[in-house]
Amino acid sequence: MKKYLAEAVGTMVLVLMGCGVAVSLGCNSVSNIPAVVGTAFAFGLAVVAMAYTIGGISGCHINPAITLGCLLTGRMNAKDACGYICGQIVGAFIGSAILFFLLKDAPGIGGAAMGANTLQPGVGVVAGLLAEVVFTCVFVLVVLGATSKTNGATNNFAGLAIGLSLVLVHLVCIRYTGTSVNPARSIAPAVFAAGPEALQQLWIFIVGPFVGAACAAGIWKLIHPAKN
Repeated sequence: MKKYLAEAVGTMVLVLMGCGVAVSLGCNSVSNIPAVVGTAFAFGLAVVAMAYTIGGISGCHINPAITLGCLLTGRMNAKDACGYICGQIVGAFIGSAILFFLLKDAPGIGGAAMGANTLQPGVGVVAGLLAEVVFTCVFVLVVLGATSKTNGATNNFAGLAIGLSLVLVHLVCIRYTGTSVNPARSIAPAVFAAGPEALQQLWIFIVGPFVGAACAAGIWKLIHPAKN
């Protein structure tokens, strides 16, 4: 239970800080590029901070896609995977609830104001889904590689590598989907967001990251030099 609680706390911090910065800076993928950069670093820094806070307890997945990748590569069992994902979703809802109550008296609390993921201008469903699959695959592959025992002493810097890779993924992907690569991070803000758009598109940010994680697990099994 301590591992599941740690995942809840870590995901709460990720959603609160990442989405909170997106709200504070008024992140707009077309017209506010400095806010895009700030938001990307917020999510990455939140991961780095939590990696060195709860990494020794739960491994700091704070992302159901990472948990699925670990499950498919044999790093954890199905029971723990379910517990992790439940904890992550609960934590995401707590983080979104805090942000919502901070903003409840502000005008126009829409999807963007809650940091919810939606397809960006000029991006269709297929392109958005493909972006989530590809960039989640890249991110989860970095996680699997950085935390592999075959990396020896370098995995002491796994938290930094993973956080920086999330910054990179956000810098690229925000323009297409607002960047999810994390179903828990998308589910909670979509529920709190006003209007139907975020909820209608939510399936993209669940299916895409899970498919991407499965692809990453398959790639890792092909290139991994030895068992963990």
